[in-house]
Amino acid sequence: MKKSLVVLAFMALPGLIVAQKKGFDYKFYGQVRTDLFYNSRANSETVDGLFYMYPKNISPDADGKDLNSFANGGFYTLYSRLGVDVNGPELMGKIKTSAKLEVDFRGSGTTFSLFRMRHVYFNLDWGKSALLVGQTWHPLYGDVAPDILNLNMGAPYQPFSRAPQIRYRFTTRGMVLTASAIWQSQYLSVGPANNAPGATDTQKSQNFIKNSCVPEFYFGADYRTLGMILGAGVHVSSMTPRTQSETGGAIYKVNERITGVSGEVHVKYVKEKFSLAAKTLLSNNLTQTSTVGGYGVTSVDPRTGEQEYSPLRISHSWVNMVYGSKLRFGVFAGYLKNLGAKDEVSSLIGTGTNLDQLSTATAELTYNIPNWKFGAEYSWTGAWYGDNDAKGKVVDTHLVKNNRIVFTAMFQF
Repeated sequence: MKKSLVVLAFMALPGLIVAQKKGFDYKFYGQVRTDLFYNSRANSETVDGLFYMYPKNISPDADGKDLNSFANGGFYTLYSRLGVDVNGPELMGKIKTSAKLEVDFRGSGTTFSLFRMRHVYFNLDWGKSALLVGQTWHPLYGDVAPDILNLNMGAPYQPFSRAPQIRYRFTTRGMVLTASAIWQSQYLSVGPANNAPGATDTQKSQNFIKNSCVPEFYFGADYRTLGMILGAGVHVSSMTPRTQSETGGAIYKVNERITGVSGEVHVKYVKEKFSLAAKTLLSNNLTQTSTVGGYGVTSVDPRTGEQEYSPLRISHSWVNMVYGSKLRFGVFAGYLKNLGAKDEVSSLIGTGTNLDQLSTATAELTYNIPNWKFGAEYSWTGAWYGDNDAKGKVVDTHLVKNNRIVFTAMFQF
């Protein structure tokens, strides 16, 4: 009942706003999206397989049979969405004002079919300069991302996150300079789940960045001309894994921090029916962006249990090509490699820390007419699992594979 009232209120907004606000312009939009998918194997995922990552490792039962070797599938409408773009009156007679509010029905965590905030921000535009405040795409996702049917949008090869941020952009002569301070909301870092030294139990929590009192920072530059975007960026994160340690029956206050510096290069070219995009990234502890990685312990104070850390370095690369208009064909390829830490580490904390390599190849075909899209996508993913050496690299690997098929129908308005 409550959900129905919320939907009705949202649908009634155009009439209410137009009647009450002068000097504003509103554009309402949305989509009804359905996704039917099949996997040949159990996978690391969210939303019961809708947001797909990579196949799970072999898990033998008492008879040596693989517990993760089973097919699965599902049908969802959770990524249907509603949104409104707002252009407001000029501020101080010269600053253009705008805002966006967009929601879907993804919910949060394991709670589905509830409203979830996707984008919510206001933007102040001076012409060459613009200041955005609110939640939108993480700068590492940026303006260059794969054009594919799969809802993971290329993760874990492509960083995927929407995050609260303060973003400043300066544009001149085809150059776009971006500086952002970023916090976390729905997409969270992975850290220790308890205070025991050397513990490897993990959890996702906002506390790791909240307790550090330091947001993430991104600095980037793009050159844009004749249908091409060519750019690069640097990202810095500094978080606090623990504020206290419990060792020998005593609790101690500790001062811990793990800092990671990541860099990326991206390119996109569009001409008529053809589009080609690619990105490569060297990441350090970017678990908040729907990818793999983390960090390990380099030393432990024998009395207090205070720990020092070193991040795992992960290399990500992807390329995406699409051709067509009414009938569009696209291919995507992604590759990821665990390069380990610079120092010797133990007690690894993160996601996919026992992955050496990931590789994905997809092909899709979509039929596009005004307001409608119908598509099918096939994806092959290989994951090489093994054991960690002294620096967190993965050795003695074996391959696990998954075949995935997705069918999508979407009405856009």
